[in-house]
Amino acid sequence: MDWNSNLAYLVGLITTDGSLSKDGRHLDFTSKDKELIETFARLLNLANKIGFKRSTYNPRGIYFRIQFSNVKLYRFLLGIGLMPNKTKIVGELKIPDEFFADFLRGHLDGDGSTYSYWDKRFKSSFMLYTIFMSASKPHLEWIAKMIKKLYMLEGRITFHNRSYFHLRYAKTNSVILLKKIYYKENLFCLKRKRFKIMQALGIISDSSRDAGTGRQARLRF
Repeated sequence: MDWNSNLAYLVGLITTDGSLSKDGRHLDFTSKDKELIETFARLLNLANKIGFKRSTYNPRGIYFRIQFSNVKLYRFLLGIGLMPNKTKIVGELKIPDEFFADFLRGHLDGDGSTYSYWDKRFKSSFMLYTIFMSASKPHLEWIAKMIKKLYMLEGRITFHNRSYFHLRYAKTNSVILLKKIYYKENLFCLKRKRFKIMQALGIISDSSRDAGTGRQARLRF
């Protein structure tokens, strides 16, 4: 398979919310967001039925899932470092540098998050954080190493609940990193998440500009 931005994004999704069966051919992608399942299916031209399953951690939570067979993709994923039962053991992946931002966008859509807020301790101070999550600390250490190598940005890894680790980037680094991840329009992504991120980046841009003029920054939420 030849690398391109869509394939790298797909690998990011599979790395977080996908799984490889032990039979050497079947794959599963599960998400609480139906839009992400539909995007995943569109990327692979899948006509398979979208099913449902309940969350292990939250029995009342229903997740969407799609299962399919693709030997070529399965072997490709093995070749770049993924494997069955990868959740806690996945480490470094063989992602070309030029498509790493697309991989990060898939990773962020699958198992990442951003959050932002006005810090009441400081006038016109709007905070923004970007978080990548994984049950495998070595995997996040690799992501942090790649982000430092490619973009010269430092993140912090902390232990979270349910045996998960967080790789977190604060405001200044988040702004730079998110602009790398969403580097142009019409990229495959979770639209709801991108909209929220673009709002936050817009507020930060307004805050910086208005700080120089003494005006109150405009809130777009």
